[in-house]
This record gives sequence, structure tokens and C-alpha cells, in this order.
Amino acid sequence: MSDGHQTSDASAWHRKFAAACNNRAWELSVQDRGPAEDREMLNAAHASAWHWSQVGSELNRMRATMLLAEVHALLGFGQSALAYAAEMREYFLRIGAPEWETAFVHVIHAHSAAAAGAREQHISSYEQATAALAAIQDEEERSIVAKTFDHVPTP
Repeated sequence: MSDGHQTSDASAWHRKFAAACNNRAWELSVQDRGPAEDREMLNAAHASAWHWSQVGSELNRMRATMLLAEVHALLGFGQSALAYAAEMREYFLRIGAPEWETAFVHVIHAHSAAAAGAREQHISSYEQATAALAAIQDEEERSIVAKTFDHVPTP
């Protein structure tokens, strides 16, 4: 087997595991969880981020960072949640993300700020999230974002 083929195989596996771990962590993030599911969600989010760091684009890596921010916020890890949220927020607002993704940015930044006790950021991002969610034209996309927004404390 040539080195090129091995690299191609490894890349394919990284992508497969990155996507599978991402999907599992998001699935768990909107469910009622016990301690075992909390650990699984945290591990899956970090595994996804690691696999995307090996083969993903900047967009893949920032989506993984968005997931890390949400998972850390859900688990009460406020400082790390807010650090991840600030990083991904800067990226997505700079690139002009689609409306559903921009809504996720504001929702998760609000959640992370709440978890970190950053009251002014929580209020500001919560207001932006409310407006961004209302602006989503596609009902299915709005419903998906709303499931995450349901976990954000009201300021």
C-alpha cells in the first residue's frame, strides 16, 4: 500500500468519525441526560473537534468549536464555554454565515455567557439570538435552532 493511499484512508476515517461524533454530541445536547450521557456528549464533542482538526476546513473546525461551546455551557463550564463561543462568534460573523448558522452563533454565545456569569454579554447575545431566530425563513431550520435555544436561560 502506498503512503498516498494510507493518507487517503486516514482522512476518510477522520471525516467519518468527526461527523459521527458531531452528530451524537448534538443529539445528546438537546435531550434530557444523566451523568453517563453528559460524559458521552463531552467526549463526543471533543473527539469530533480533534478529528476535524486533522482533516477539516476552517469552517469544519469552527463548527466543532461551536459545538464545544454549547456542550461546555450545558455542563456549566462557563469560562471554557465563553472562550470557545467568542472564537467561533468572531469567525461566523466575519464570514457572513447563513441565517440559521448566525442564529446558532448568537444562541450559543448567549448560553456560554450565561454559564460564565457574563451578564451583559448574556443579555446582548440573547436579544440577538431572539431576533436571529425570528428571521430564519425555513421552518425546519428555525425548529432545529429553537431546540438549542430552549436550553438558554432567559436573562
